[in-house]
Amino acid sequence: MSLKVSVALAATALLFAAMQVSAQESAQPLQSMPYSPSLDLSSLDRSVDPCTDFYKFSCGGWEKKNPIPADQSGWSVYAKLGNDNEQFLWGILADDAKAANRNATQQKVGDYFASCMNTSAIDALGLKPVQAELAKINALKTRPELIAAISTLHRDSSGSFLFGSGTDQDALDSSLEIVALGAGGLGLPDRDYYINSDEKSVKLREQYVAFIQKLLTLGGESAAQAKLDADATLRIETTLAKASLTRVERRDPHNIYHMMTIEELGKIAPAFDWPHYFETQGAPGVVKVNVSQPAFFKAVQAEISAEPVEALRGYLRFHLLAAAAPDLAHPIAQAHFDFYSTTLRGVPAMPPRWKTCTRGVDGDLGEALGQEFVKRTFSADTKAKTRLMTEQVETAMKQEIEGLDWMSPATKQEALRKLHVIRNKIGYPDQWRDYSALEIKPDDYFGNVTRSYRFEDARQWHKLGKPVDLNEWGMTPPTVNAYFNPQMNDINFPAGVLQPPLYDTKLDDAPNYGNTGATIGHELTHAFDDEGRQFDDKGNLRDWWTATDAKGFEDRINCVRDQYAKYVVVDDIHINSKLTSGEDVADLGGTLLAYIAWKKQTEGQQLATVDGFTPDQRFFVGMAQWACENERPEVLRVRAITDPHSPGYARINGVVSNLPEFQKAFSCKAGQPMVHAPTCRVW
Repeated sequence: MSLKVSVALAATALLFAAMQVSAQESAQPLQSMPYSPSLDLSSLDRSVDPCTDFYKFSCGGWEKKNPIPADQSGWSVYAKLGNDNEQFLWGILADDAKAANRNATQQKVGDYFASCMNTSAIDALGLKPVQAELAKINALKTRPELIAAISTLHRDSSGSFLFGSGTDQDALDSSLEIVALGAGGLGLPDRDYYINSDEKSVKLREQYVAFIQKLLTLGGESAAQAKLDADATLRIETTLAKASLTRVERRDPHNIYHMMTIEELGKIAPAFDWPHYFETQGAPGVVKVNVSQPAFFKAVQAEISAEPVEALRGYLRFHLLAAAAPDLAHPIAQAHFDFYSTTLRGVPAMPPRWKTCTRGVDGDLGEALGQEFVKRTFSADTKAKTRLMTEQVETAMKQEIEGLDWMSPATKQEALRKLHVIRNKIGYPDQWRDYSALEIKPDDYFGNVTRSYRFEDARQWHKLGKPVDLNEWGMTPPTVNAYFNPQMNDINFPAGVLQPPLYDTKLDDAPNYGNTGATIGHELTHAFDDEGRQFDDKGNLRDWWTATDAKGFEDRINCVRDQYAKYVVVDDIHINSKLTSGEDVADLGGTLLAYIAWKKQTEGQQLATVDGFTPDQRFFVGMAQWACENERPEVLRVRAITDPHSPGYARINGVVSNLPEFQKAFSCKAGQPMVHAPTCRVW
């Protein structure tokens, strides 16, 4: 299984990874993107004092008029735009599926979509698409046979079998593509789910075992055998979880960089024939590898050596089925949804099929579909204006670095060198990905999914020994998100996130800079957060800070951590601010940079009060309204453990309470909730 390390470990996105982006079913696809103003006055709750709770003031009305759709774990401004983008893509795909004169791109995306929409054909196949693979697992009688089979499973299936592997940029030399091995093999979202002893965690593990039993029964096992395999699977995964680093520990890139020779790897996990393993993945002759968590691979060695073969077979069967389930017949897909979406995240209903299929095309043919999206939605004017805004935010960052009183000239010089070479990727790639070698058939949905996985897996392994492609993107053009990649040293803004209501060329600068400008500043600040600051201008892991400056940074970021640790996510669960501090600092720094850039952009202009709001107030309301959201308590519990982003209310109130510029705009006084003492400021 390809680890996709470059994006999974290096890129830090603005939003959330766990939230599904969907909405209530609409009867028809969109023929054009809807338009709405960026500063939404109807979303305000004017009964709330902005100096008491600015998030509620800005979003209280939005929360009341935007209940969570039945197929959603949560609902937000970003999710609504994501739904609009999906609905527009649905229209494109519906046309491409039936058009007579199609180019190669339209053929692939159209046929993939058509095959996915043919649920009667998918249901008629039942388990047939995975029966051959299940039979191979069932035929494994000896331990050596089973261990050897893991190599093939990693190549052919997206399942999580014990560990992950793939290619990544070398942390010490970002110009090199290397092999990386990472922890994996879990069916629950995080190691903590196996370790926590609270009542909800214990109950969830019981529900997880019941789900494993159900899926294995649907896969053809007897009830008695499914119970044995479910218990074994939880036991195996618990051992792997206990050997895994926490998410906070993984935030330190030094903790996940351990270069080893194949011989050294063989000493900690001798059960595997590693040369054969990498040859099976399509990477023969591998000499060195980054073993991100050596202690984890020692646990893998112990498990693979000590567990009964029949228990390991059950574990492999489950993970094969779990990976395939969403793309199989309805009863199997429904069982998967019932646990991972309903039980785990509180989602009552499956999304309509057009959403599932649109997401499938975006996931497997994203840059092919992206070509269709950008030529209809992303104008040259939008690209030029957002590029200018990005450059202005970077100029503000330069000024801030130069003016820092806690940073020495030596560290400032290194920081400015890094800032000056950050690459801005706006809208879509300069060169589109070539899918010509990927076969897509209009009547073979599961085959299309499988071939797409193998195509991407082979593409990743093919990077070894070649120059790093600095033009590659980690998100597709329609995606409503953005990210910074510390090893690429670039910020990436897909066309999907540069649409109304988040960015609107028809609106004045105040809300646009408050919203999109702060997003740009957020991603730029990631270059200098607790993770990003450890990489230099070339994207290499190198300590370029003096000891005094590093301490000064930590003192300032600890102020933010202390503040956010007091915020509650759900029930009595507080924010894990050691996990979220990178995003929290990026929110704070990004908003300040956007404010400075906006002031420079409008310097000398006579800005009017509009709708009763001064220009400064419009900036901050625009900034706050990207974060309006409603979320189910179940998904909030998941996010409290897994998500490096704080809840929306904290991302707004935590920021403005540290900004004198906001307090002046709304005449907030010392002692009010939106005036945090002490004031936290890093950049």
